[in-house]
Amino acid sequence: MASTWDNTTADDYGSTNNARFRSGRAIASDGVELYWQAIGDGPWIACCNGVGVSTFFWKYLVRHFSDRFTCIVWDYRGHGRSERSLDPHTADMTIERHADDMTAVLHAIATMEQLPSPPPALLVGHSMGCQVALETRRRAPELCSGLVLMLGTAGKTLTTFFDWEHSPVIFRMAHSALFKVGPRANDAIRPVLQSPIAFGFATQFSLVDPYYTSSEDFLPYLDHLATLDFRLFIENVCQTNNHDAWDLLPELERPLLVVAAENDKFTPMWCSEKIVRTTPGAEMMVLADASHAALIEQPETINHRLERFIRERMKLSW
Repeated sequence: MASTWDNTTADDYGSTNNARFRSGRAIASDGVELYWQAIGDGPWIACCNGVGVSTFFWKYLVRHFSDRFTCIVWDYRGHGRSERSLDPHTADMTIERHADDMTAVLHAIATMEQLPSPPPALLVGHSMGCQVALETRRRAPELCSGLVLMLGTAGKTLTTFFDWEHSPVIFRMAHSALFKVGPRANDAIRPVLQSPIAFGFATQFSLVDPYYTSSEDFLPYLDHLATLDFRLFIENVCQTNNHDAWDLLPELERPLLVVAAENDKFTPMWCSEKIVRTTPGAEMMVLADASHAALIEQPETINHRLERFIRERMKLSW
């Protein structure tokens, strides 16, 4: 099967600024291999994907910042180029597990760079990655110098999905059905994701903005999603609802920028507003006409606001 998601190379990031590119694998505490890339040199910016996403959603951020920062992207277990041979019935896909995996990735990069320990990083999360970033701050505060939470929430994700109270029940039913059908479910779902109707459906129902989103940027997501074991995927989605970091926000004690989108169907904007109200000193940016995929819809706007946040709140200069 031809693939567009797994061909990210140094050229995608460094062609405009000659940023140093390296990649490798970290070993999680339970032995699972995790793939990572580090691009550029300087203070660390560590990115946490949304569920079902690989590193490609960060390409515009990496291109913008890798001339003066070390931009770190990585794949969750069961995703991308990290270990895929996981048993869906026993695999740990919790947010806590992903946060521990991120810690392993940062330590692996520090070891490769011959550093005694990882320097504190600006943790940037998209969607589920917001929860992973927050949980990393809780479990390893020494690794977090600040946070940027984009298009996500702080926990109990499914209770706010589409702002529909029945979402958790629907996802539990989907979880039960996928595990009952077994591997055959993958064979049924993949052709749909790989067909032309998938991108048309996403734009028609405003899951992505039809005017700002290019097929070149969005098709890698569908392509990558089609390679997943959907039992692992639905398990991961359901686990986002078992995680709660709202209690951490009042005592976050780190600079925080929240990025919200007016037309985010997956995470309603009031979730971002609640994060800002709950977190002392937090800042918020609202993207007009943007969707849950704003990272690839309005990257220049996001990057300029993030640059200002880094300069003013992180007190980093270049």
